[in-house]
Amino acid sequence: MSIIAVATEPVINPASGHPGCCLCALHSRRLFTGLLAAGGAALLATPARAQQGLQADVGNTSSFTKLVSAEQIEAAAAQQYRQMLREAAAQRALAPKDHPQMVRLSAIAERIIPHALPWNPRARQWQWEVNLIGSAKVNAFCMPGGKIAFFYGILQRLQLNDDEVATIMGHEAAHALREHARERLGKTAATRIGAGLVSSLLGLGGLGDAALSMGGQLLTLQFSRSDETEADLVGMDLAARAGYDPAAGITLWQKMMAAGKGAPPQFLSTHPAGDTRIRDIQDKLPKAQPLFVQAAKPPRRFAPPVAGPTG
Repeated sequence: MSIIAVATEPVINPASGHPGCCLCALHSRRLFTGLLAAGGAALLATPARAQQGLQADVGNTSSFTKLVSAEQIEAAAAQQYRQMLREAAAQRALAPKDHPQMVRLSAIAERIIPHALPWNPRARQWQWEVNLIGSAKVNAFCMPGGKIAFFYGILQRLQLNDDEVATIMGHEAAHALREHARERLGKTAATRIGAGLVSSLLGLGGLGDAALSMGGQLLTLQFSRSDETEADLVGMDLAARAGYDPAAGITLWQKMMAAGKGAPPQFLSTHPAGDTRIRDIQDKLPKAQPLFVQAAKPPRRFAPPVAGPTG
């Protein structure tokens, strides 16, 4: 991973004596869990509001998730996420907690995370984290258990505003909340072992072990088009409730497609985009916009990184 040097912002360098090493930053990031508990209690106190928005447009969780232990998948994700952070820190490419763009991501995450509970009760016990990696990659993801990562390149190259960042963060969090990785590993494990054994294994024993052995795929797992469509819907709902304009999904994917005319960014390889996707977002805006109108708005807005070459 390369270090991103920007004249107006500190270089991502946790080894420089800056109070932003991996261990120091983790203390503040654990606050997300308490925030989720407090925010979740408020949401659960207003069940009528939780039933609005786009929840009726999203189906039930796939039965394939039952074939794999959620605890196993989340533990594997946490292990890989921690390894990624160690590698980034070793290369001086892990953002300290007070890096301007890290502050930005944390502020947006703090607004989105409390709205996760209606989508997945397990989110209450997740140790949510968000980190910024100093890399020119145009990518972002959220692993099972609420492990979020953004790469500097997606913020800088696309010059994302806060609404667009919230759209990405909501979309990626939606993959974790809807347990798409667990579903994909369940399907793969069932296929490898044989459909005839699935009914007797019921997600235990050999099937669970096979899924766990595939845990190394979590950082590179690709989702289906239906997963992506579902994540778009859930992400719009999350962003709107957090006070970010869900219409930003349109400008976001326009920027993605423009960026893809040259060397397509990695984000496009795992997140199909196009006019059809934008139309789908437009079709659902009438349900998401009222949530945005009613939501408390962020008290502070942030600027994207200064545009320029990365390396």
